[in-house]
Amino acid sequence: MSSFSSSAPSPTPSEREAPRSPPPPAPPLVGVLIESLSFRSCGFGRAAASAFEKEDLRARAAFPRRLRAAVHAAMRARDPAAGSFALEDRDDDGSCHPWFDAAAHDSAPESPLVAFVNPRSGGRLGPVLKTRLQELIGEDQVFDLTIVKPSDFVEYALACLEQLAESGDHSARFVRDNLRVMVAGGDGTVGWVLGCLGELYVQNRGPVPPVAVIPLGTGNDLSRSFGWGASFSFSWKASAKRSLYKAIFGSVSCLDSWHVVVSMPEDGEEEKEELDLPHSLRRLGQCTFYDDGTAKGELPETVSCFDGVFYNYFSIGMDAQVAYGFHQLRDEKPFLASGPLSNKLIYAGYTCKQGWFFTQCISDPELRGLRNIICLSIKRMDSSEWESISVPSSVRAIVALNLHNYASGRNPWGNLKPEYLEKRGFVEAHSDDGLLEIFGLKQGWHASLVMVELISAKHIAQAAAIRIEIKGGQWRDAFMQMDGEPWKQPLSSEYSTFVDIKKVPYPSLIINGGDR
Repeated sequence: MSSFSSSAPSPTPSEREAPRSPPPPAPPLVGVLIESLSFRSCGFGRAAASAFEKEDLRARAAFPRRLRAAVHAAMRARDPAAGSFALEDRDDDGSCHPWFDAAAHDSAPESPLVAFVNPRSGGRLGPVLKTRLQELIGEDQVFDLTIVKPSDFVEYALACLEQLAESGDHSARFVRDNLRVMVAGGDGTVGWVLGCLGELYVQNRGPVPPVAVIPLGTGNDLSRSFGWGASFSFSWKASAKRSLYKAIFGSVSCLDSWHVVVSMPEDGEEEKEELDLPHSLRRLGQCTFYDDGTAKGELPETVSCFDGVFYNYFSIGMDAQVAYGFHQLRDEKPFLASGPLSNKLIYAGYTCKQGWFFTQCISDPELRGLRNIICLSIKRMDSSEWESISVPSSVRAIVALNLHNYASGRNPWGNLKPEYLEKRGFVEAHSDDGLLEIFGLKQGWHASLVMVELISAKHIAQAAAIRIEIKGGQWRDAFMQMDGEPWKQPLSSEYSTFVDIKKVPYPSLIINGGDR
């Protein structure tokens, strides 16, 4: 693979002391420029124009070859220092070898970019899209999420660039400071990458790269909210190229992130092994639960905890049960879930099968309501006190929503009139207002009318923090999901399980896809 090193003369010593800033990027009108050139008149046609765009894109985004090699060496060895091979040959006085001294000032790309692809998303499109992205920006800068975890990229690859930058490599510094990330997958995949990049805030390793999206999921609500579209185009070869240009030139917006901690009683190792968590959640092990006056059920002395971060929604109840059934089927028979349309048909089938539409006559629908097992408490904006909130008896799913989009672009909260907002003590909802909108869904018929936006969902509250106590009783488990990633949560008949949600103190960064 060729390197994109500069052929300019060696810099003077004064120029070596400070990083060189790249020239301002050319106007993002490559397609227009190509049309004005004489490719077609010379007989080259569309193929030559496409090749020109491809080379332009790679020149803008590709790392110098030595940085690509360093990053991959660090990830293979799982050691950031493994990528510092360029620094090994130094003189006795600590100065750099002439080869490194020149290489450290080679030309960094204007818009360094890496891509993560979930090949399990998008039916059969995921693997071929990965190949297409590798053709456009280079094989070494496109990562398969079934092979490379984003947490490993943060821990080893970014740390390698940071070490090289601290040693005087100005190209590594520019790449690290200006890096952008493209994610090809569904909302859960995007959230996974955002969560791993968010660890950079915790570790004080800024700046945090912003994220662009190629929507390959079923709902793609996060993608819709920031202008990346409802689904990936069937003309995917050209769309991949356009998406990469949008990732390079798009402006950046802030998005609220929400931290979830689930504290469950320890009822033995057997039950803990049965809990299959999605990759967006991590186990914290045994911890102590501190009650601040909200608990109504029995509390164990120790609890087992796990946590995660969501960006769009958290839900508990029937909608999560339907999602769980779909994910189980997709894992067992992946050939059935071959694309967004088939996925939605399977979802519809599970909705009927789970009894959301057709509840058995011998069972009172209200007995299935979440009110029978949960107690809901919230903290309002600028308040440190917990407030108990009544849950309507008919509600079978409770959703805490951060974005306007839910369930493939629906807005169940609705566009509420100012007088209604004032009457209920609500404010207009935004994705960066520090509030979650909590609403309920009743029977499947109610949910269907909400989804076609004939009515709004059951408005419950707006909250800056949420605590849900799940008492269990005769219910052996409850279904939960976070940004489309569901799991089956075991419940104790004796002790309560708690879900705590609060805002992460730093924003997530999303690139706007609607700028071009």
